[in-house]
Amino acid sequence: MISRLSHTTIYVMDQDAALSFYTDKLGFEVRTDQSMGDFRWLSVGPKGQPDLEIVLFKIAPSPMMDEAIAEQIKSLVAKGAMSTGVFATDDCRATYKELCGKGVEFLSAPEEQPYGIEAVFKDNSGNWFSLTQRRA
Repeated sequence: MISRLSHTTIYVMDQDAALSFYTDKLGFEVRTDQSMGDFRWLSVGPKGQPDLEIVLFKIAPSPMMDEAIAEQIKSLVAKGAMSTGVFATDDCRATYKELCGKGVEFLSAPEEQPYGIEAVFKDNSGNWFSLTQRRA
C-alpha cells in the first residue's frame, strides 16, 4: 500500500537558475545535489517537510527523451503548460507580499475562493503554481 509521496519532478530550463529561484526566493532547502555522470540529481523541498523532494529536472536529450521531445517539452514549459502544483501557506496575503518583494512573478494576486485564498505565480522556467491558504 502506498503511504506517501516522497519525490515529484519539475522540468526546468537551467538547474542553477531554478536552484536560485527555489532556495533564494521561495526559501526551500537543498535536499540532494549529486552529479551522476551527465545527469545532475538536484532536489529541493520546503523547510519543515523533510520527507518531500522536488526534483529540478533539466530538460535535455537523454535516454528518456530524444532531442525533438526535449524541444517540445521546453516549449510547453515556457508556455506554462506542463508543471503545476499547490503550495500551502498560513497567510497568503503576507506570503504574496514577501515573494513579490523577492521578484517572484505572480499571475494573480490573492483572491477569495470557495476553498480559501489563492494567488498564482510562476517560476523562472515558466511552471506555474498556486499559493493557497485554507479557509478557517
